[in-house]
Amino acid sequence: MRILVTGGAGFLGSHLCERLLREGHEVICLDNFFTGNRSNIKHLLPFPEFELIRHDIIEPILLEVDWIFNLACPASPIHYQHNPVKTIKTSVMGAINMLGLAKRVHARILQASTSEVYGDPSVHPQPESYWGNVNPIGIRSCYDEGKRVAETLFMDYHRQNKLDIRIVRIFNTYGPRMHPNDGRVVSNFIVQALKNEDITLYGNGAQTRSFCYVSDLIEGMYRMIKQESHTGPLNLGNPHEFTIMELARKIVEMTGSKSRLIFKPLPADDPQQRQPDIRQASEVLGGWKPEVKLEKGLEHTIAYFSDLLKEHL
Repeated sequence: MRILVTGGAGFLGSHLCERLLREGHEVICLDNFFTGNRSNIKHLLPFPEFELIRHDIIEPILLEVDWIFNLACPASPIHYQHNPVKTIKTSVMGAINMLGLAKRVHARILQASTSEVYGDPSVHPQPESYWGNVNPIGIRSCYDEGKRVAETLFMDYHRQNKLDIRIVRIFNTYGPRMHPNDGRVVSNFIVQALKNEDITLYGNGAQTRSFCYVSDLIEGMYRMIKQESHTGPLNLGNPHEFTIMELARKIVEMTGSKSRLIFKPLPADDPQQRQPDIRQASEVLGGWKPEVKLEKGLEHTIAYFSDLLKEHL
């Protein structure tokens, strides 16, 4: 297959490009490097089957491909709130451009949607049938509503143009190549712990998240685009739930840090609970479920950030 990965130099995109090359595919990595990083895909550049294009999906592009993974969009609050208009343009106009490309060349296309489409959920855990509880005018709306509109576009292209689509809703994912300053809880805590700085918890630390290691997530995405029967949306994530306080204490213990835990007010519209119902994913994707335990995944992630910090000393 000749496969396009938008956002291919980002955290998830770079791992996906790596996996696709291992499977013997040709990969076109497309990124505008707003949050993507050249160092994430530097080791892939020597491969003759790998091609890098600097491009913003807000602008159309003409390529001949068999599959498209649409991952392009800043995904952490710090990054997507930096330029909220650009964020929603990336989700909406980017989806229109990639769907237009898929329609033109008869490609199968997968949309990397997000658990943020559920907002601050009133149903727990969240099944795909839940429509969400999203503030349409809040500071997170550029991302939440942008991704919801992208799902709408994918379904309408599928219904109207018989386009071969897949939609996955990605829950909290972590691992090497996360951006150290993306404001996400795992990267924040690890960097603060390694520097022996105060670890910042928002609210009282009782809000919950479910953390999926990156290799498990990529396995789910690859199985999703390969299978023939299900368009989605499909939840991909780890159903094991932890409080933010538990995560902070675990990271302090694993790093041997002298960091103290400090508390700040909860940001607007921050979800209290986030846990995927993955029963449908298990059925559709041949028994897929996350295999990497939190401790093992954190080991790899801590080692990555430790090396990164040493490089910048």
